[in-house]
Amino acid sequence: MDDLLKLDKQLCFSVYVLHREIMQHYRAILAEVDLTYPQYITMMALWENNEQTVNQLGEKLFLDNGTLTPLLKRLEGKELLTRTRSKTDERVVKIRLTDLGLQLKEKAACIPMQIFEALKLDYSDMQQLKTLADKVVANVGNH
Repeated sequence: MDDLLKLDKQLCFSVYVLHREIMQHYRAILAEVDLTYPQYITMMALWENNEQTVNQLGEKLFLDNGTLTPLLKRLEGKELLTRTRSKTDERVVKIRLTDLGLQLKEKAACIPMQIFEALKLDYSDMQQLKTLADKVVANVGNH
């Protein structure tokens, strides 16, 4: 039983180190397009569906409004998106990409392949890892 307390036996430690390694590579690659990782995933969600509300985006990204609002303000400051209040309900804020935000998608298209290469994984390895991570997230049931 004492063996279970060894660091190299801990799933949480492996996931922690993996997260750090992945984020380190993303940080370097995303610097080329002047985005942080949270900004990048926000842009990806908007590239998939250009017009959505802050609440819809928060649900998709698993981010609360307190985290998402400053992030959106920074992206708006970079002129990548606009935020407008709904005319029918002032509490609802709609987000829409600008032309500059839409154009950034072309520059960012190479990022996934750069990550595969940086992590020295082929596509099937990456899919396997992602499938397992998605399974754990789904099993936890908080999202």
